[in-house]
Amino acid sequence: MSKRTIAVIVATIVVVLDQITKAWAVAVASEEPITIVDGWFQILVTRNPGASFSSFTDGGQIIALLAIGIVIGIVALVDRVPSNLDAGAFGLILGGAAGNLIDRIVRGDGFLDGAVVDWFDPSFFPTFNIADSAITVGTVVLLLSAFLTHERE
Repeated sequence: MSKRTIAVIVATIVVVLDQITKAWAVAVASEEPITIVDGWFQILVTRNPGASFSSFTDGGQIIALLAIGIVIGIVALVDRVPSNLDAGAFGLILGGAAGNLIDRIVRGDGFLDGAVVDWFDPSFFPTFNIADSAITVGTVVLLLSAFLTHERE
């Protein structure tokens, strides 16, 4: 299996899970949060027009264009990564970028001005979603892989 195929399969799984969970959260918790563990975790639907931690709230279109560039870049370059693990990590980042990009495309009135749906709300951290988690995990895996590869050399 090619590295591009690995990345695309992982990305597809991330996008499907991300979009299903966002639709579910919007359907069940748009009006009122659902407490899972009191004081620790709840399902709380928020909409973020900006970047991480609700920063750059007026830059949604720029963020969407950057996400398009990231998606194209990963698909174009993923066959050149050194390992299948790296391809899977890039697939996580690709799927996360695509999942949040879908929100910016379909959850707004104008060109790329939709807000990303976040719903996972731990009391100690900002609200996030599956796509955000995939981007974070993929980045950590790439960093660990690079560190371990450097250590072996």
